[in-house]
Amino acid sequence: MPNIITISNLSKTYASGFSALKDVNLEIRRGEIFALLGPNGAGKTTLISTVCGIVRASQGQVTVAGHDIVTDYRAARAMIGLVPQELTTDAFETVWATVSFSRGLFGRAPDPAHIERVLKSLSLWSKKDNKIMTLSGGMKRRVLIAKALSHEPDILFLDEPTAGVDVELRRDMWNLVRALKEKGVTIILTTHYIEEAEEMADRIGVINRGEIVLVEEKAELMRKLGQKNLTLQLEQPLAAVPAPLAPYGLTLSASGTELTYTYDAHDEPGRIIALLRHVDEAGVRFKDLQTTQSSLEDIFVSLVRDAK
Repeated sequence: MPNIITISNLSKTYASGFSALKDVNLEIRRGEIFALLGPNGAGKTTLISTVCGIVRASQGQVTVAGHDIVTDYRAARAMIGLVPQELTTDAFETVWATVSFSRGLFGRAPDPAHIERVLKSLSLWSKKDNKIMTLSGGMKRRVLIAKALSHEPDILFLDEPTAGVDVELRRDMWNLVRALKEKGVTIILTTHYIEEAEEMADRIGVINRGEIVLVEEKAELMRKLGQKNLTLQLEQPLAAVPAPLAPYGLTLSASGTELTYTYDAHDEPGRIIALLRHVDEAGVRFKDLQTTQSSLEDIFVSLVRDAK
């Protein structure tokens, strides 16, 4: 697929001296769902805000379908819809008025039928005449999404869209995202929830401390995230891993009291059974065992460490 967003050598340093983005290079493919993952303060929102023209970069270039976001900002921004983290809406306007007004801001002609479709898709139609101030937090989040979709953008940014929202909104949002993807809309989302990325994304990027650490197809990253550890707590300490167990790549703790086997979540269960049988045949006795799975934070730490 051709690229719809190209980010080249992008950096952002604030007046305080804090470097929020450091020489970021990233390409987003047309029509894909791209998940940008990272811990708090990693630079996710700054990167999105820069592409959307809210934050001015210190250096570098961003183009949207060939339009430079600085020299051709009107054409670039017209293609983008943004759902920010913050619930920022005009409290005294009605749902219909605020969503329709957002469409007009992008120079699009009035289209009540489109606004109706958007509101209905987000279960907002019954609230169309309600003032924003009377809505619940979840409904206000839906209004933000409706505003972002009001001008029929080719690209939709979702910045932590499901943080603190109810299960119903999360379900409705992902149904909407799937429908938009089918229409060819490119979707970039930031999230802390790896299950959302696994469910929705075609590709996943990891950002940490303002740097893109990794960009991979979902299947490959999920394989890494699927790594698990089986730890055997030994009855007696070992000086070394017995030779018959060498094919399993076991690691022995510094005190010699734990043996750890790292395996892929998709490995056949029979391999673990075979390992335990060979442990017994090697005369190694253990009093307990436990399994742990790599967390997203573990992956971040590993990737950042390897990048240094």
